[in-house]
Amino acid sequence: MWTTRTGGFPVGFRECFPASLEWALPHDFGVIDLTGGATEKVALAHEAGLRVGAVDLPNWRELITADQDGRDRAVRAAGEFVRVCTSDGPLTFMTIMLPRDPELERRENFEHMLAAYTDLANVLEECDARIVIEGWPGPGALCCTPEGYRAFFERCPSDRIGVNYDPSHLIRMGIEPLRFLREFADRVFHVHAKDTELSPENFYEYGHEIPATFAPAPAHGQWAWRYTIPGHGQMRWSKAFAILEERGYGGCVCVELEDADFGGTEALKQEGLTLAGAFLSGC
Repeated sequence: MWTTRTGGFPVGFRECFPASLEWALPHDFGVIDLTGGATEKVALAHEAGLRVGAVDLPNWRELITADQDGRDRAVRAAGEFVRVCTSDGPLTFMTIMLPRDPELERRENFEHMLAAYTDLANVLEECDARIVIEGWPGPGALCCTPEGYRAFFERCPSDRIGVNYDPSHLIRMGIEPLRFLREFADRVFHVHAKDTELSPENFYEYGHEIPATFAPAPAHGQWAWRYTIPGHGQMRWSKAFAILEERGYGGCVCVELEDADFGGTEALKQEGLTLAGAFLSGC
């Protein structure tokens, strides 16, 4: 099975085609990240001999809302989902801090987020589970920059909520990914192996504040950047793994395939995953 050269972290991938669970182990991936339908897939992954890296928590947006009753229902539903999925043992769940109403004032949405996840922390303790926050900077996202993560961890009492380290998002935002990792390494419970390619020429042509008028945006990116598999972008993976090793990281490194060069067909996705796995094993 593939592991990283630095740190020996198991390498897996986020499921991205129907036969992901059956394909993974014969192609040297020992870990799988699960998306929809995880209450049934957790057992299937274990039966296939796979370690489950992270499971998507459903209905992220419903947890961050000004509607108190709606928020309470979402917390109960998320808690029940965690209980069912962890019936065979501890798991890590992934979320993105996107509010249901991104037009609300950010500080108000922050308080709603804090209330929901503080309540959910009780279930995490009960089930020996953890949640990791992926810093995708979507509409109204509240935890994708050092400021957001830091403020959340300072006010949320649970040490069972941490970071899904995905440097691709940091790079596209102009946040130095290794500095971020040095600050938050002790709260990193999961890693997404996704990279970002930057285009200096396109930065000159279009900047990054407004969309281009005539040029089409690339898939999985915008005019001056695009997501790639590890090794095709800017990230210094060996240095990141060295930091994680030094800080005692015990999790996995899972490829999240969002690269226009390796999408569209199952065969292309499998090629991209194989190239990414081989690259990471040398880092």
